[in-house]
Amino acid sequence: MRKPMSGPLGGLRKPFPLNLFGVAFGLSGLAGTWTVTAGATAAITTAWWLVAAAVWLGSALRYGLAAGTARRMLDDHAHPVLGPFAALVPVTGMLLGSQLSRFAPQAGRVVVLVMVAAAATIGALYLTRALTGRHDLDSQHAGHLLPTVAAGLIGGQSLATVGLHDAALAAFAVGMLMWVLLGATILARLASRPPLPDALVPTHAIFAAPPAVAGNAWFTLNGGAPDLFEHALLGVFALFFLSQLTLLPRYTRLPFTHGFWALTFTIAAGGTYGIHWLTATHAAGATTWTVLAVTTALIASIAVRSIALAIRGTQPAVRRVRAARLPAVSLRWQHTRGGSADGGLGPVVPRVRTGDGRAGHAGGNGVGRRK
Repeated sequence: MRKPMSGPLGGLRKPFPLNLFGVAFGLSGLAGTWTVTAGATAAITTAWWLVAAAVWLGSALRYGLAAGTARRMLDDHAHPVLGPFAALVPVTGMLLGSQLSRFAPQAGRVVVLVMVAAAATIGALYLTRALTGRHDLDSQHAGHLLPTVAAGLIGGQSLATVGLHDAALAAFAVGMLMWVLLGATILARLASRPPLPDALVPTHAIFAAPPAVAGNAWFTLNGGAPDLFEHALLGVFALFFLSQLTLLPRYTRLPFTHGFWALTFTIAAGGTYGIHWLTATHAAGATTWTVLAVTTALIASIAVRSIALAIRGTQPAVRRVRAARLPAVSLRWQHTRGGSADGGLGPVVPRVRTGDGRAGHAGGNGVGRRK
């Protein structure tokens, strides 16, 4: 077991959960919303991108110091709850690279290609675990859309932005296919299995993101024309948007944690999609500024509350939330008071209870493994 580092750098060794990369992801989404708004102040737009880039780089450095070894990173990536959030590292990098390409085309293209390659690797590992039976249905939540669906759709948008149209179509196709496959699986799990613990309820917002993300990507791919396929995506987006409105009472009853950043990219993607449609239909004007203002206010409110939470240094305790009950194995996620180290989920360690009644942790580093 690695001995904790003491001294001024000791705090950097505290666990940095992967879902906290959602902060940079949400800020990048907001920066994208400002970018597509005609007439938005360039200085403010650039500031949002710089803040997102700084948070992304800082998060990557902080996670690298906390993880320490490649083996630990692989264990984190395989975690049944937090593992899918690893995809946010290259996916956010794609968005930053595509924006960089506006000022430095070659550098931006290189960044996008590197991030697409990293996302493809993460997606392939995720799919391999699914194919070999290492994903329990009860551990599924909408965050599992990130490694393949979000990566494919945002990869398509980013590749199109840097001029690689054929590769963009291929990435977009991957995202759409995996949305159909995984979306149905996750919906079946949410509909027919025990409810997610409160700490994971904000991930429901991720389930509503794909139609907006796909719509934004398709606007980039087809030159901004509201064609037949775009209209189909708009219909799906409207249904998913209404479902999120019905979930608002549930969200507002939850204790606030850093896990609420799961809502931010969906908010930003929806705002961006709305502005794309307003622009495409020549309806831009006061409505566009209203959409931008609401999107910015919602994400800023989460940022402010997150800062306040970080200053207090505590997370609401959620004791022993039962996440699943399987025929031979029951998984319990232990949520304790953990501050920013747990990303709002508590130290999410599956506890396994076998048929003979014995209990214990499901593998090293809190990662359940099947024999």
